[in-house]
Amino acid sequence: MIVMKFGGSSVANGERIRRMGQIVKDRLERRPVLVLSAMGDTTDHLLEASQEALKEGTVSIEKIQDLHLKTIEELNLKKTAPELKVLLEELRDLLAGISLIRELTRRTRDYLVSFGERFSVRIAAAYFNSIHIKAQAVDAWDAGFVSDSNYGAAELLPESWNRIPRALEPLAEKGTLPVLTGFIAKDEAGNITTLGRGGSDLSATTIAAACRAEEVQVWKDVDGILTADPRLVKNARPVEEVTYEEASEMAYFGAQVLHPRAMLPCIKTGVPVLVKNSYNIGAPGTRVVSSLDRKAGPVRAITSRKNVTLVDVVSTRMVGQHGFLEEVFTAFAKHGISVDMVATSEVSVSLTLDAVHDLGGLKKDLAKIASVEIKTGRAIVTIVGDVRRSSEILSRAFGVCVVLGVQVQMVSQGASKVNISFIVNDTQAAEVVTALHITFFE
Repeated sequence: MIVMKFGGSSVANGERIRRMGQIVKDRLERRPVLVLSAMGDTTDHLLEASQEALKEGTVSIEKIQDLHLKTIEELNLKKTAPELKVLLEELRDLLAGISLIRELTRRTRDYLVSFGERFSVRIAAAYFNSIHIKAQAVDAWDAGFVSDSNYGAAELLPESWNRIPRALEPLAEKGTLPVLTGFIAKDEAGNITTLGRGGSDLSATTIAAACRAEEVQVWKDVDGILTADPRLVKNARPVEEVTYEEASEMAYFGAQVLHPRAMLPCIKTGVPVLVKNSYNIGAPGTRVVSSLDRKAGPVRAITSRKNVTLVDVVSTRMVGQHGFLEEVFTAFAKHGISVDMVATSEVSVSLTLDAVHDLGGLKKDLAKIASVEIKTGRAIVTIVGDVRRSSEILSRAFGVCVVLGVQVQMVSQGASKVNISFIVNDTQAAEVVTALHITFFE
């Protein structure tokens, strides 16, 4: 078995669904299971409709309805229209309820956005049947996906691992192509939940791990995981192979291809992930595996993340005393602020945060034990690669910074031993990434 996940851009309209159909048809002998996202911008349109219902008391599903009914028409799937219209009516009723009570809970929002995936799998399965490929649309909860009740960012429960093979293997044995909703599940009370960021990829990798699939194919609109952001570096190119840990670090520090959560099931079982481009089928893509032969260069990729806040905390009163770091991190926990990077000494600690927080209360608490300096407008530049060659990487990287006249403000080597990250000003990040790419790849 292989698991094939197609993102929203890969099923955005009738033409893209036909292209997906050809990709799947060419791989039928490998017994694929499909996992689909919502079509195109459907999730955004659903959220827009919910805000209109909430704030203006109006029910509008025209954008959503037009896209899906037009796609049915393009693909000549008239028999599917009644089934889709039932779901559209259910959606309209839900929005009417929101408009009446003027309330949108997290649970209701999850129910609302689930319609996108439920629409897409029904259209796709009908299309496969129309081209004589026996297929069945399957909602995730009917395939064994059960989660906790943390609406908006639910976690799958351990029992999903046993339920998923029991639900899917009979379909495979009958020669039926399962077409599953990604991103959604149900909790034990039967309420629809969503799996949060990277949720559709997580659905696919969980199926692959639970069923011991040969591989997961994640079909997107890029040629794989690239050596740098192509918007910054024109000569960025696909990386042939990376480890799970390297891919996770790339994603966390700026490469928006695979979310780190999505790789956890594969890390457990060693199932490889292949990232492919549905717009460029001939491109080899990137293979994500458990380990690599380290004959390649020292660096796999260079990423950056802008709009970062740097917090410097210094306390000479704590010299020789224990508990300084504990007090610092207790303050962050109290205010619910997540830390990204950390560099420490006995009397000081530097940390980076996303720039979305109100830090007034945190600064007040930290000022009780130390002097605090908060610097905004910073960027993290991350070099992902073979950190056994960290001295070489650091020497060359900081040599680039010297030539550019860029002051490095903090350095951190991750415990995973596959990344070296440092802080520069936001305005310098693109120049640094471009120059590092030239140094290591060009």
